[in-house]
Order: sequence, then C-alpha cells, then structure tokens
Amino acid sequence: MSALEEITNSNSAMSATAQQKAIEKANRQVNPMVDFPDFLKYDQNGCQLDLYCRRKADMDSKVLKWAFKLAEKNVGPQYKSCSLGWQPKVKQSDLNKGWARYIVAVDRISKKPAGYTMFRFDLDYGRSVVYCYEMQVDAEFQRKGLGAFMMQALETMARHYGMERLVLTVLKNNEDGTRFYRKLGYDVDETSPDKSDNAAYEIMSKSML
Repeated sequence: MSALEEITNSNSAMSATAQQKAIEKANRQVNPMVDFPDFLKYDQNGCQLDLYCRRKADMDSKVLKWAFKLAEKNVGPQYKSCSLGWQPKVKQSDLNKGWARYIVAVDRISKKPAGYTMFRFDLDYGRSVVYCYEMQVDAEFQRKGLGAFMMQALETMARHYGMERLVLTVLKNNEDGTRFYRKLGYDVDETSPDKSDNAAYEIMSKSML
C-alpha cells in the first residue's frame, strides 16, 4: 500500500468515526429540537400551531393512530395506483418503529394535530443523515407553509448535529410531493434506484454541509 493510500484510508476512517460520533450524539438527545425554540410555534398564513418533538416511545398512541390515518388518506391512493400497493400493516409497523422520532404540529385552539414528520438520525450508505420517512399535513393546513416549516426544522437539526445530508423517499406518482421537495432544493440522490429498475419511488436528498 502506498503512502497516499494509507493517508486516504486513514482520513476515511477518521471521517467514518466522526460521522458515527455525530449520529450517536444526536440519538442521545431526548428532544433534539430543545435548542430551537423558533420551531416550536407556527403562526403564519392563518395557522396557530404548537409543535413538539418526541421519540416514538413517548408518543400518545392516539396520535400514532391519527398519523396512520392521515398517511392512508394522503398517500394511500398513490400507493394503490403504483406497483407497491397500499399495505396498511406495513405502514403501521413503519410508523411504530422503536427508533422513530416525530415532530407533530397541533392546532393551538382545537388541540387537534395538523401535521407531522417522522425521522431518524442514521448512517446511510456511509453518510450521516437525517432520514425523513414520512411528511404528512392535514388537508385543512396544506398550502400554508407548514410542510416547508417542518422540513426547515429537520434541516436545522441536521446541520446542528453535523449530519451530511437530509434524505427522503417520494413516490414517483406523487407529483405534488416531488414539486414540493424540489422547490425546497432537493434532488434525486445518487442512491436512488436506476431508471431501468422501474422502481415506484425515488430517493431525494439535500446537502447539509
């Protein structure tokens, strides 16, 4: 092995170690939004919302059931019309993963939840990332900036904890979702399935560096 290769391997190992430490630090936080009070309220476009961030273990079971129903309502039809199909048991299992974290927006007056995102801090193809697994907003609160606000909260946490990218998955037939993420600066990730695979989804990402 040449000296250059040794240095490259050493730097890669150090980088991997640094990424792992960053992920471990983020995952130790009970509430990773605690240092960002600006994201605990959303008072724009006629909305009066309070937001909180919790681990799945600390979530109210009624809110988790609501989260599933909202996903079923919002994207169930798109799943049904693509090769994946709508699989309620799989979606319920995904939303109840032990590692899951949630940001939930709640109407300040009615106390009803308005939207949520489910995410985790993770190592993805050797990269430290915030992986956004779900982003759903109730129809009453759509097109009022709430989804973009929650994505901004995820990005702020990602940068604060030293994550390299924010990664998400979107169905190809979800044209509104794709436009939404592209408007926020997301593009097809290098790990997304090749077009020849005819996958029903794309992986999108945005650099946090």
